[in-house]
Amino acid sequence: MNIELLDSRRLTGPNLFWNLPGAILDVAVEGISVQRLISAWSKEAAALMEAVGWSSRNICSREYDGGVSLVINAPIDVLYSACELNEIAFKRSVATLGGESLTELDEDIRTLNDLVARESRPALLDMQTAAARHEAPFLWDDDEVSVGFGKTAITWPPDRLPSPDSIDWSAIGTVPLGIVTGTNGKSTTVRLAAEILAAAGLSTGITSTDYIRVGEEILDRGDYSGPGGARTLLRHPKCEAVVLEVARGGLLRRGIGVERADADLITIIAEDHMGEYGIETVSDMAEAKFIVRRALAADAPLILNADDPESVRMAASLDNRISWYGLDAGNPVLRAQLDNQGQAAYLSDGWLVLADAGNTRNIVQAREIPITFGGAARYNISNALGAMALCSVLGANDAALAAGLKSFSGDASVNPGRGNLFEKNGIRIFIDFAHNEHGLTAVADTVKAFGASRNIVLMGQAGDRTDREIFAFVSAACDLNPEPLLVCDLPGYERGRSPGMVADLIEQMAIDEGLPRDAVKQLETPLDGVKYALNIAQEGDCLVLLALTQRDEVLALVQEFVAGQ
Repeated sequence: MNIELLDSRRLTGPNLFWNLPGAILDVAVEGISVQRLISAWSKEAAALMEAVGWSSRNICSREYDGGVSLVINAPIDVLYSACELNEIAFKRSVATLGGESLTELDEDIRTLNDLVARESRPALLDMQTAAARHEAPFLWDDDEVSVGFGKTAITWPPDRLPSPDSIDWSAIGTVPLGIVTGTNGKSTTVRLAAEILAAAGLSTGITSTDYIRVGEEILDRGDYSGPGGARTLLRHPKCEAVVLEVARGGLLRRGIGVERADADLITIIAEDHMGEYGIETVSDMAEAKFIVRRALAADAPLILNADDPESVRMAASLDNRISWYGLDAGNPVLRAQLDNQGQAAYLSDGWLVLADAGNTRNIVQAREIPITFGGAARYNISNALGAMALCSVLGANDAALAAGLKSFSGDASVNPGRGNLFEKNGIRIFIDFAHNEHGLTAVADTVKAFGASRNIVLMGQAGDRTDREIFAFVSAACDLNPEPLLVCDLPGYERGRSPGMVADLIEQMAIDEGLPRDAVKQLETPLDGVKYALNIAQEGDCLVLLALTQRDEVLALVQEFVAGQ
């Protein structure tokens, strides 16, 4: 029997399991029935939760290949104690299954009661209850507690909360709030939405994996796609509208950073980061991405991509109001939506069209949107349709929708590493952050439309991707018939593999896919690969640079090349 505790953490918002806060353990299990562990743990956890006086004793679990997640619900003011309780219950259950003697239950209860007493914050719970009663936004973390969004937000330290009765709740308001998630296209869609909402006259805040921004002001750089970035932005006094990029990691680690949103958008579900947090299949990934629907306000729409099979599958079992978008007006899902006079955005005769309650309007021609490259980048037409559907819910009129989509340049200054196109002396250079099969296939379709005489492709991959994911990524690259395929390591992203292992794997996979051995060349880093590609580039070539790391340096080098004489 081998049972190993992999992770213990708080769930601070609506999550994969339920809308409740709590504590979770991720456990690897081998040589014993997972159900035996769940049964023993459930008994121990329930006894301990009753002993510390938690009236809500919700317990659940989720099995996956080689392990299980064990989850308990707890009040938001005692989540560290909840983690300790969960770990004690786990240790006691493992001891029982292994035939070992248990520590005295009374001793564990005394320990937990002491922890709960020290962590307990009744004032925090009072504020949470009052905010719910007044239907006011409520945010909390270890450092701050707030009610209201944007300019109406009031924030206090957790240990200096006022009486809820002293607050003028009529002055506490919200702002239009949208959430965007999906495997690919999140950042671009969020930035398109910000451009549209700015055209509508709203000072818009966005979070992303690159930065947190209000209007044109970048508050901080880094990955802000988790709950912390959401809270920071929603407390900012200049925010009149907010669009949050929400990534899989934050959803699974902590849950959603907000409890209520006006619209959610899921771009697409594809294979990526498989094996983490018990996400083993694309269906599992869909369940993870669809966590965002738990934050939707009553009758707020869930905006889904009709061209994505997983989204269509998931939607069939949901009771949310669905708004669809897609590239083909003849798509059966879109056709049914339109027949029912539902909300939809779609491409028809080169126009991005918005329909609602039988009212159909042509908004903008696809070729007028810069990031579509005259209509060649269909994946960015899809992103534009999603952003258009989202912003129409958040308050943008048709004129703002068109103006925002046409004004978003998508170049390296506003959307770095995501479909940035440069040209010099008949050489095209296309830089993209595509990091999985679906993303690279979309890029390849766009590049093929350029009709280059030769495609020079630079790629690498992080070591935490499965061999299957890496092979699919390589196969998509080989579809461009690269001459040559430049393969680089990603220093610092080996993630469990030895240096050079992933590059060797990519090279062999490319050869197995039919590329001649002399058409594959390894370089040490992405920057080395870019230098080599620029050196051999000739008129008529297209350089496809998949800049997964060293992005800023790569962009600077390419800009220097383009600007040079």
